[in-house]
Amino acid sequence: MKRKIYSELINWKNKSGRMPLIVNGARQVGKSYILQEFGKQEFDNYIIVNLEVDKALVEKFDESFTPATIIQYLESAHSQRITPGKTLIVLDEIQACERALTSLKYFCEQAPEYHIVAAGSLLGVAINRQKYSFPVGKVNEITLFPMDFEEFLWALGRENFVELIREHYESNEPLDVHSMAVDLYNQYLIVGGMPAAVKEFINTNSFVAVADIQNRILNEYIADMAKYAEPSISIKIRACYESIPAQLAKENRKFQYSVVQKGGSATIFGESIEWLRYAGIVLKCQKTTQGIMPIKVHVDLSDFKLYMSDVGMLIMQSGMAAQAILSPFEIETPFMGAIAENYVAQAFSANLIPLLYWKNNNTAEMDFVIQKGVDVIPVEVKAGVRVRSKSMHIFMTQYKCTYGIRISKKNFGFENGIKSVPLYAAFCI
Repeated sequence: MKRKIYSELINWKNKSGRMPLIVNGARQVGKSYILQEFGKQEFDNYIIVNLEVDKALVEKFDESFTPATIIQYLESAHSQRITPGKTLIVLDEIQACERALTSLKYFCEQAPEYHIVAAGSLLGVAINRQKYSFPVGKVNEITLFPMDFEEFLWALGRENFVELIREHYESNEPLDVHSMAVDLYNQYLIVGGMPAAVKEFINTNSFVAVADIQNRILNEYIADMAKYAEPSISIKIRACYESIPAQLAKENRKFQYSVVQKGGSATIFGESIEWLRYAGIVLKCQKTTQGIMPIKVHVDLSDFKLYMSDVGMLIMQSGMAAQAILSPFEIETPFMGAIAENYVAQAFSANLIPLLYWKNNNTAEMDFVIQKGVDVIPVEVKAGVRVRSKSMHIFMTQYKCTYGIRISKKNFGFENGIKSVPLYAAFCI
């Protein structure tokens, strides 16, 4: 399946002064698949090794991490010649071998002619444990997220539909096939962006089969929590993760430790939340106290919301009925708003937009606030077509915004300084 990250891989391959590349991303977002396709399509040959499985290579790194020794070993083990510029080397699950990570520094300094990529599902977790010597300044880094709605449409063979949505986003003209786009968006909410789930949906057209895949992924996440965290903290990590649907179901979606456990606090659960964030399976949206540029400097670190990195996993975890999502009628439940917010957070993360929200003294709240150049743009998310709200007016008046964005199930448009963006077009922002 076509992924946006592929063009970044091409740019890295052809970059002058190229350094070894690290591809970050949660488990099951498609890192191994896209790197294998990259090796097939762009190189004469490729070698992929999984350091969680290949213990012999891990032992070789323990002996030496000089490029010449590693190249010689890989050639012998895989019976392939590794030719600079023509062979791609992929070290998958690199968090399983600390010295392999350190070796990237020496590949950068001593053997920059080789194309070497490292991928790690839990690399952020490993580094955060302060055990690993990270090759600062000696690697390029990119992140692979779950498939966004645009990539979902590509997978369905609807590339032309994507271009049509982008055209109407720019022109603000209503889209004639708006209802069809909304139907596809509803399907995406249930399927989510995990490539295995998307592939299963394409093959079977079954939401039940998709849920089976999502459950398997959830079990892998839980296994990682036990494997890569101390026993005392793994229970807390799981409790925090499983509390997210309940956190988002509240009218005030601010993460509250007491929802995880009565008497909970940042001291008890703070490390667990950071583990989930470094593992790439949650998205942290922090509160900004001001709507003035630069918005990042006004962040309140103690106030945040947590979303799941994949909206399909949220639907599955919450037990939300698929028929409620697919219904042509608006379902009166606050949780539909939470689902829409989670979807937008996922779309923004895929576009590398920092997740920030704004709230004054509990009288007004903006779901997201983004900065584009010198402009600060408030973003309001509505699950349906009812979009009346005072918060947007309060924010725009207080901070003299050029315009605001309202994301909902309404068609494209621009009125009274507010750009109307359908939920299915969030990837355009």
